[in-house]
Amino acid sequence: MRSKPNILVTGTPGTGKTTTSSALSEATHLRHINIGDLVKDKKLHDGWDDELQCYIINEDLVCDELEDIMEQGGNIVDYHGCDFFPERWFDRVVVLQTENSVLYDRLSKRGYTGAKLTNNIECEIFQELLEEAKDSYREEIVVAMKSDTVDDMSRNVEVITEWVSSWGAAT
Repeated sequence: MRSKPNILVTGTPGTGKTTTSSALSEATHLRHINIGDLVKDKKLHDGWDDELQCYIINEDLVCDELEDIMEQGGNIVDYHGCDFFPERWFDRVVVLQTENSVLYDRLSKRGYTGAKLTNNIECEIFQELLEEAKDSYREEIVVAMKSDTVDDMSRNVEVITEWVSSWGAAT
């Protein structure tokens, strides 16, 4: 049994995963692992996708890289996908959700255009990542959280921090 929980923070790009995960790491002293940065830094990819302008993640390499760290516990994993991680790794799966017009503005400011912008907005409209999380993990550990404003993000960090504290007390 781990002494500290592992949390997956997922959601469509632009929903505030990295902002939330960084603040949560600071509040809980859990390690923040940004999968996008890990893939780039450790070259855990199969090249670049020109259309979507992102690395083609090699899921097996990512899982191999994280296996020992995840078994130790005390991690916040930040990534827009969730279905390839082993179910046993996570004690809580947080799916951040953002209203479409807010998300559109955030992604446009990041320079998302064309298929990349459209695909991500549609992903949020159809709640694909929430469904993916529910299909991949036990229902009782999956929680959807609104992430439209800074206040929402602060509230989310507070709620998750309280959960981390109670998790530690329960073990």
